[in-house]
Amino acid sequence: MAHIVIMGAGIGGMPAAYEMRAALDKTHRVTVVSAVDYFQFVPSNPWVAVGWRKRDEVVLQVAPLLQRKGIEFIARPVSAIDADARRLTLEGGQTLDYDYLVITTGPKLSFDEVPGAGPAGVGGGHTHSVCTVGHAEAFFQDYEKFLRDPGPVVIGAMPGASCFGPAYEFAFILDADLRKRKLRHKVPITFVTSEPYIGHLGLGGVGDSKSMLESELRGHDMKWVVNAKTTRVEAGKLFATELDAQGNTVKEHEVPFKLAMMLPAFKGIDAVAAVPRLCNPRGFVLIDEFQRSKAYKNIFSAGVCVAIPPVEATPVPTGAPKTGYMIETMVTAIVHNIADELAGKPATTQATWNAICLADMGDTGAAFVALPQIPPRNVNWFKKGKWVHLAKIAFEKYFMSKMKSGNSEPVYEKYVLKALGIVRLSGK
Repeated sequence: MAHIVIMGAGIGGMPAAYEMRAALDKTHRVTVVSAVDYFQFVPSNPWVAVGWRKRDEVVLQVAPLLQRKGIEFIARPVSAIDADARRLTLEGGQTLDYDYLVITTGPKLSFDEVPGAGPAGVGGGHTHSVCTVGHAEAFFQDYEKFLRDPGPVVIGAMPGASCFGPAYEFAFILDADLRKRKLRHKVPITFVTSEPYIGHLGLGGVGDSKSMLESELRGHDMKWVVNAKTTRVEAGKLFATELDAQGNTVKEHEVPFKLAMMLPAFKGIDAVAAVPRLCNPRGFVLIDEFQRSKAYKNIFSAGVCVAIPPVEATPVPTGAPKTGYMIETMVTAIVHNIADELAGKPATTQATWNAICLADMGDTGAAFVALPQIPPRNVNWFKKGKWVHLAKIAFEKYFMSKMKSGNSEPVYEKYVLKALGIVRLSGK
């Protein structure tokens, strides 16, 4: 009998648990360990931040869902990993032995890299985030006060950020909400990003993303600063150095704001980053083509916490995003490879590292497909339309129903690829 422990109960961890339980016979144990006792549908956080969703619409208590499937659950942070002894130490001193460890923790939000950045309690208190449902709720609390006395807003991404899509989403969602309230004319919006150009997305651009997103920002009366190295944030002021393509200083910006949402750079969580030989210098897990640690053959990893090199060098550091479809294929590869090893077969399944995204823009939306993620690509496609907005709403409901039911089918494969018509797009 093998004991498979999954660290994390998010968009990677929960599907990993369901798929693992479905793939292995009942003689094997599956346990999920998470720092929190709930699942949150992170793509809905921008909606939470403007009051379009409530917490209970995007959050599920996971213990009953997992236990119903015969999966054990421990809601406690991991404080240390002894990879040689195959043992986790949990907060409070409890230990948990494993035969296989699957790390799907997501990232540590590195607000401390920019002085003054981040929500109160986890950062300097001068900017907000939509990386967690709690952060989105905190924004909404300040937003309700802001609506009574509006002013300038700054939205964007810090140096080293790798997840740019939600910043664009949030800018357009906020714009749409302010227009509905007839307040947009009182709120200048500036988009400040470490990307070398609008629409880079950490992917070197996808299709016409540059021209299309620039056009959308102009059409929604938003100014922007690219190649922006945000250096510090003070109350009501964001300081950023704009660089040129060679990394030379072009201009020093002091951007005023009454409300700010800046996505941070990511790191690996402390317990994972501290394991010798497991991670790169930023704490992301170094894996081989089978999602397996290069140092420990019984440790696998998927999602934002894995090490993926940037698509290209940029004047201000940017990372490569890990989108939902990519995470899903990583999880499926891990499940197949662990099942094969338990059956005495070699691991052979590899993930499909393609970037596929539905980005809401308030009353319309943009979809992009990069197959594969790193250019040159077989498919390089970016489109916008009301249908994307509607598709994302439908996908939110679909994914949440999967989490509630314990469905082990890959949802991106079943829903998003069909919605986008990838078979037709790729010419197959």
